[in-house]
Amino acid sequence: MFKTAISWSCLSVLLLTSCKPSMEEYGNLGLQNQKPNIIVFLIDDLGKEWLSSYGATDIATPNIDALSESGMQFNNVYGMPQCTPSRVTLLTGQYPFRHGWVNHWDVPRWGGGAHFDESLNPSLPLEMKRAGYKTFIGGKWQIDDFRVEPDALTRAGFDEFCMWTGYETGNPEASQNRYNDPYIFTKEGSRLYPGEYGPDIFKGCLIDFLRKNKEEPMFVYYPMVLTHGPYEKTPLDSKVPPTTLETHASMVRYTDLITGEIVHELDKLGIRENTLIIWTTDNGTSKGFSSHMNGRKIDGGKGSTSESGICLPFIASWPGTIEANTESNALIDFTDLFPTFLDLAEVNIGDKWLVGDETQVIDGKSFKSVLLGNSPNSQREWILGMGGGNNARLTDQGVENQYVFRDRVVRNLRYKLTMGSNKSPTGFYDLEIDPDEQQNLINQLNTEERTKNYEELLSVLDYFLDKDNDPRYVPNPPQPWDVEVTAKSQVWKIGSQ
Repeated sequence: MFKTAISWSCLSVLLLTSCKPSMEEYGNLGLQNQKPNIIVFLIDDLGKEWLSSYGATDIATPNIDALSESGMQFNNVYGMPQCTPSRVTLLTGQYPFRHGWVNHWDVPRWGGGAHFDESLNPSLPLEMKRAGYKTFIGGKWQIDDFRVEPDALTRAGFDEFCMWTGYETGNPEASQNRYNDPYIFTKEGSRLYPGEYGPDIFKGCLIDFLRKNKEEPMFVYYPMVLTHGPYEKTPLDSKVPPTTLETHASMVRYTDLITGEIVHELDKLGIRENTLIIWTTDNGTSKGFSSHMNGRKIDGGKGSTSESGICLPFIASWPGTIEANTESNALIDFTDLFPTFLDLAEVNIGDKWLVGDETQVIDGKSFKSVLLGNSPNSQREWILGMGGGNNARLTDQGVENQYVFRDRVVRNLRYKLTMGSNKSPTGFYDLEIDPDEQQNLINQLNTEERTKNYEELLSVLDYFLDKDNDPRYVPNPPQPWDVEVTAKSQVWKIGSQ
């Protein structure tokens, strides 16, 4: 797919007349009568190699391709390598070493009093609600146990919700169902939906929300349950596909179908041109799956800080505001969503945020200027990926990280530096000539350019805390279904139920 480069500036008076106005200029011209709607698609466990807009050749994703062609496709966006660190980073605008969720922690399954505590952490939906937005979430949360906190989503800032509960250990036969015969939590409580398909229910709730609130600014967070296991047939299949790989591919195609249906609904409602859609994923594809992209075989990178694990698909579409059919190499990571959305909501932002009585650091930087075509570059010189696995332990103090300093990677436009848990560099890669990270250059700093980039990335160490934080929350009371998690062996033991 052909993408035009983003121009640095308009080169003449004639060209200046065709430049897009800024958000403020839109308001002055009367072209925008309200703050933009924002819809965030967060797909579960899917790398670029499964999207034909990024050059995938083993599958076609025409609706996602069309979304990309209607806006801007990004090449250099970092999330985290696993579910919890990515999701909490998106919600808070903070890196895992700051918000504390540097490991995956499945709250409904493992409990231990842990949960996302909006009283101690920044909460994006809560801030969007305060900015005048109607707010909705549909799909997967997994950082609260709804049996313990039935009002968790309301407290976090959502007006409406329709959620898979997560695998509730004390109720596994029902709650594990997210696809066929799903078990879903709404304001009416949790129940099974026999004969129905979970992703269709979440999509239907989202569309109902759009129809009810189309006259007001809306913030929609859509963390889809697709394409995470278990690998089950979709409504596209008359029977279970013969292999797990083919089942996964069917789930990707159904994700594409749902994407198209929601975009079509926005068109029908007449609000597409006042809606920013961000389409991304929480981490790379599950290990064991491979696909081909631009002539290369790519193995699933979930759980890894390889590029296939954390450099994620990221599409931004906003017809009439974001230039169509453009490609961006701007450096962005998941901390940047919090300040960018608040910037678009006309909320004054900076690198500090008041949570209760505490002023906290926001690591993210707004990339509104990139979206509006006012700059090809973000405010960043580096992006960060870290977290994943189950390297945490449950003590009398709650969930504690196993390491003082969790391993991580930082990169700029060309080079990537990996750091171990002893704060020492372990790898240095030139991604321009070695995108698969096969040649470690850490002992080959034999050019001025390599040395300069290595030292610049190494200096990011000064930005980190001396010790990674543990998750911040007021513990919930122990529950009979809580599971003791053993970090060393990365297995769990079911206690009394």
